[in-house]
Amino acid sequence: MADPVPPAGAAPSPSLVSYTHWMYALHTLSALMGVFTAATIIGSFIFGIPSIAAVIMNYVRRDEARGTWLEGHFSWQLRTFWFAALAFLLIGLFSAPLVLLLGLGIITWMLGAFVVGVWILYRMARGWLRLKDGRPV
Repeated sequence: MADPVPPAGAAPSPSLVSYTHWMYALHTLSALMGVFTAATIIGSFIFGIPSIAAVIMNYVRRDEARGTWLEGHFSWQLRTFWFAALAFLLIGLFSAPLVLLLGLGIITWMLGAFVVGVWILYRMARGWLRLKDGRPV
């Protein structure tokens, strides 16, 4: 099935497209900091300064993207960030009591953080590649 083509009247400005690339770059930088340092991907993504800056940037210019094919990219990034934060909270709430059971909570935390980290990397790669191709998410 072919991807929907954005409406002709909804062309975003080139500066907004560039701005969206910068937001993906900042989110990806935070995630990669988790890959290449002792931090976790999910921790770096949620608490990293580049990712927080990208979320702020997203909210600042979100109205400009409304009605264009970039609107989906703005939503995609925000949903990725906030669902990752929710997953972080839920994994922590589930794993904390299990630490008392022979350290089982450490295993559930590591497994949960790994799964969400892979999900974050997938979402950033898929969104950024579609943006590069000028396609909505």
